[in-house]
Amino acid sequence: MHDKIAETGPVRLFLHDERETPLDFVQHLLRTVFGKSEREGIALAAQIWDEGGISCGPYPAPVARALLDAANELIRSDDHPLRITAEPAEAVRPCALCDGQKPVTDIFIDGGTVCLCTECMLSVRSSSEDVPSDEFRYAFTALEWHFAGMRHQIVTRSRQFPGHMRADVQIAIDRLFTEPLHFFGLHEASRYETVDFAALMMGGRNTPAIAPPQYHDVDIGEGEPVKCLVNGLWLCCSGDLRYAVLLTFHREYGRESGLRIELAVPTGAAGSNFAKRIFAELEAAVDGARSYRGKILSLDGDADYRGRSRGVTVHRLATVERDAVILPDRTLRLLERNVLDFVGSRDLLRKLGQSTRKGILLYGPPGTGKTHTIRYLATNLPGHTTLIITAEQVGMLGAYMSLARLLQPSMVVIEDVDLIARSREQMDGPCEESLLNKLLNEMDGLKEDCDILFVLTTNRPEELEGALAGRPGRIDQAIEVPLPDEIGRRKLIRLYGKDLPLQPPIIDEAVRRTAGVSAAFIKELMRRLAQTSIVRDDGNEVTTGDIDTAVNEMLFDGGRLNAKLLGGAQGMSAG
Repeated sequence: MHDKIAETGPVRLFLHDERETPLDFVQHLLRTVFGKSEREGIALAAQIWDEGGISCGPYPAPVARALLDAANELIRSDDHPLRITAEPAEAVRPCALCDGQKPVTDIFIDGGTVCLCTECMLSVRSSSEDVPSDEFRYAFTALEWHFAGMRHQIVTRSRQFPGHMRADVQIAIDRLFTEPLHFFGLHEASRYETVDFAALMMGGRNTPAIAPPQYHDVDIGEGEPVKCLVNGLWLCCSGDLRYAVLLTFHREYGRESGLRIELAVPTGAAGSNFAKRIFAELEAAVDGARSYRGKILSLDGDADYRGRSRGVTVHRLATVERDAVILPDRTLRLLERNVLDFVGSRDLLRKLGQSTRKGILLYGPPGTGKTHTIRYLATNLPGHTTLIITAEQVGMLGAYMSLARLLQPSMVVIEDVDLIARSREQMDGPCEESLLNKLLNEMDGLKEDCDILFVLTTNRPEELEGALAGRPGRIDQAIEVPLPDEIGRRKLIRLYGKDLPLQPPIIDEAVRRTAGVSAAFIKELMRRLAQTSIVRDDGNEVTTGDIDTAVNEMLFDGGRLNAKLLGGAQGMSAG
């Protein structure tokens, strides 16, 4: 190449850039010095960025000299590193498309170099539909191309959804944006810096690069997980209106990541109305997807052992039949009247202006079957979503309740509620009281009335805060889940020992020896009888000696702590 221009003959000018010159300046130079239109400037600047330079011309020598002087003066005045060189060129070459004898520019298409005149180059580049995706290396070049001549007439609007709703958001997006002009994944250089259109449309060293789309498999409790996109950029067209959609994660340390959808549209009423319609359709699609409706859920931000990101954990529980719920008949009828019959009456209650919320408290000693009873309700409530909140997750109560309202009718289960709802006099500080107030407000119906059933469990009902336990509208019915009586123990022995060779005298002896113990104790006793029988004669017989050995180990040989751990403390004191 030669920096000096010959006195005669055609000359080509080469613009070289190492991505250190702002893209806006390159476009300005092409328009003011080389006489390019705004669209031509965008197309050529994108080519310079992608390929590291372009050639312009050929020009007559005097014209080339004037252009070079003017360009270098502008470059020096703005103190940019853009470099322009010149070299002699052959006579005017034909355009590869129109075959016209015109000044041409070398550009890359499909891995090769072709010569196109300005008109044909713009014809190829002006329509994003005709440009292969691999033509773009950076998001800003794709956006410059998509919004050619409109960069300063673009506005954006956004919506943010909780991260645990990403499966429903993905399903909604798949329905709405089925035929984009182009779709790209993005490389995020910083994990905790949310990518938005403002960042995508800036050139420079840290501009986001186009990358293969990345997906996470999200378990929704069905045969196949949902493939959820990590981030993505859609370039779309609706009639004459061009728009772009950006999906990214908004991350804050210590908080659940949010899923952010940003829409870029032209300014004006048409773009504004289009954005409103798209977001309305998106929200309706998210609301209608309901991937988790009717399932048993808990919130969980960790990945499981297969590496699948969950956000929401789906618990696959076998249906618990009524015969497997070993409670006194009076207790079981009370439970079903206040839960199953109440749910069946909701429509009529609503017509009569009555609330369709309800609060139930299950209380009793450890191991009596409160969790088992909840499983019975969860697997027998038609169309209900069950949300299980452990005590350490009560800080996420707001997220749980949002999900409960979205997926209603729902049952919200809070286990060991005394850990966060004990008497205010026993609390250690304002944080605990804040959690209690949040729970009271949710149960009191300060927000819109919904078809939500609260089921709370506790082993220590006497420690509950009076504002929770002593006010109808929060807890409407307390139900004791007692230690099993003689009839209950006989049913439990038959239930948990159904495959053991238990003769009637053995069952009678087991019922007698287990007075005062919990259902959990009897379940463990049946397992020990099976072990003892297997060791002696491969499980062909259970004897009273087996019962003596197992009961002594569980109640006496291990001391009071062992008896308490196994749910036999009452039986030990009774014995």
